Amino acid sequence: MASELIPLKNKLAILAAGLLSFIGILVETSMNVTFPTLMRTMHVNIAIVQWLTTAYLLAVTIVMSATAFLLKRYSFRHLFLLSVLMCLLGSICAMTAQSFSMLLSGRLLQAVATGISTPLMFQLVFTRIPHDQVGLYTGFASVIVSLAPALGPTYGGVLTSLWSWRTIFIGIVPLIVIVGMLGAYAIHGAALGTHGQRFDLAGMMLLALTFASIVLTFNNGGEHGFLSVRFVIGVAISLVLSLAFYKYAQHGQRHLFDYHILRSIRLRQRLLQYFGLQFINISLSFILPVFAQDVLHASPMASGLMLLPGAIVGAIFSPIAGKIYDRRGPNLPLILSAACAALALALFAGSTRILSVGSIGLFYTLLRIGFNTGFGTAVADASTTVTGRQKADQNAMFSMMQQFAGSLGTSVMAAVIAATALRQPVTQATISGSQVDFGLLLAFALILLVSAILIRKLSANHN
Repeated sequence: MASELIPLKNKLAILAAGLLSFIGILVETSMNVTFPTLMRTMHVNIAIVQWLTTAYLLAVTIVMSATAFLLKRYSFRHLFLLSVLMCLLGSICAMTAQSFSMLLSGRLLQAVATGISTPLMFQLVFTRIPHDQVGLYTGFASVIVSLAPALGPTYGGVLTSLWSWRTIFIGIVPLIVIVGMLGAYAIHGAALGTHGQRFDLAGMMLLALTFASIVLTFNNGGEHGFLSVRFVIGVAISLVLSLAFYKYAQHGQRHLFDYHILRSIRLRQRLLQYFGLQFINISLSFILPVFAQDVLHASPMASGLMLLPGAIVGAIFSPIAGKIYDRRGPNLPLILSAACAALALALFAGSTRILSVGSIGLFYTLLRIGFNTGFGTAVADASTTVTGRQKADQNAMFSMMQQFAGSLGTSVMAAVIAATALRQPVTQATISGSQVDFGLLLAFALILLVSAILIRKLSANHN
């Protein structure tokens, strides 16, 4: 009965923002399957072509760093319509691209759309859904965010095999128009108000430089090796910029976010788990299609379809985990999430050299169960640690870090494989590099598991 009290327009508003976010993320991972094709047709290597994902995610991250202010300054409707316009223009630019730079430009326009629409979707949930149903609706919202990366390789693989990579963009144009009409009807409401707050342009630029430096550093590691002078210098610059941003956040007169929310140890752990799960998720969306094509000689279609069962099974678990959270709290789904992810990655790492399309699909399904069980729960529980206008700060911070996780994950995974290829043939380098990647992701999953258990014990002691 309680769900019937939620106005239909609120549900449609969340759906419209969610579908626009879904489109952007779908195309993001659809492109991963096309990398071998684009490398041949546009004469670029893996270190260059991966920027279609890395630069996109980095741009989304930068845009999301501004959404804490934007969600207060502008109405949801205006932000949504701007996102629709950027997504449409980006799709047209990409589908007609005659060069790699033009294709990348189209992806960056789409990044603006995703950078606004994803936090907008969660903000609609946090502000228009009753507290006792936030877990359920966040679960549905996380299905949209997490299902798209899994369906992307299938969508891209089928279209690339049957027609051309350009049809990836052609196919979404009608959907963008329909979603735009739905959102124009359903999304209304005044801006929250900035209460005299001025936008922190300097903070955004410093954050952008820091994130870009980190990603570029790993890209240099892939191209020149992790013992190269360029990589070492990049690490030093990244550390200096990170320290500068930390000092600025402490003492600057303006702030992108209300950093006081990070005083909560529970929120910090939820942010770590949210970041970590997305890091693992997007990393595997990059590694597995490349591995299937370069090592197993699977077609783009087969490489995409092998991830489809996991995407479907994982999507089923999101609302179930949301209901468990609403009734029993966050500890069970978060610990189960990290445990499933760690087990799946242990299987990948332990059997890299004997993987098949079938075993990849099976292990990936287990990973998706873990991912979808914890992803929505982490952000939903974090929203309960803040109140009022701070929800926009928490939402924007989580959305930003989620996207940076994807950008960093793709960059690191590609760098490991590319650096290995400097001294080994491509096929062997993909096997060896992927095994190292799986090991790194396993270590991250174990960190998430330990942190979730420690927070549970800490909460129990406080009670």
